[in-house]
Amino acid sequence: MEEEEGHLVSDIMNKKVISIDEAKTIKNAANMMNEARIGSIIITKDDTPVGILTERDFVTKIAAKEIPLSTPLSEVMTKPLLVVGPNQTVWEAAEIMKNMEIHRVAVQEGNKIIGMVTTTDLVKIISIGSDSNLHRVADLIFSRQQKQ
Repeated sequence: MEEEEGHLVSDIMNKKVISIDEAKTIKNAANMMNEARIGSIIITKDDTPVGILTERDFVTKIAAKEIPLSTPLSEVMTKPLLVVGPNQTVWEAAEIMKNMEIHRVAVQEGNKIIGMVTTTDLVKIISIGSDSNLHRVADLIFSRQQKQ
């Protein structure tokens, strides 16, 4: 196994995750995201993660459709919430993100969201190391694409 393939989601995930109940409003979520300076918020129902609201959702589901900020999150959240486990590899998370055309995936352990992995996190892991490491990772990616 290549060294880069051995990185686990828990190695690169951002542990700064906040959640909000689905009955709260878009405005509540926007305020929380702004205060925390993050690009997504986990939506819960009875303290169970059920969805997500992202910056992209604000553009495509809210602003573009002129949805009032008083709308409950249950009406605009993306669901079901796609998750990976902390012990899955970075490659597995990247594959899910690619196949589902998403830019972030929640990391779940048990019934709790413990982190988030974004495309930015994936770029950071690829860019660590020397140019030769970067070329080796790029070659690995291209060879995988050719097999598909």
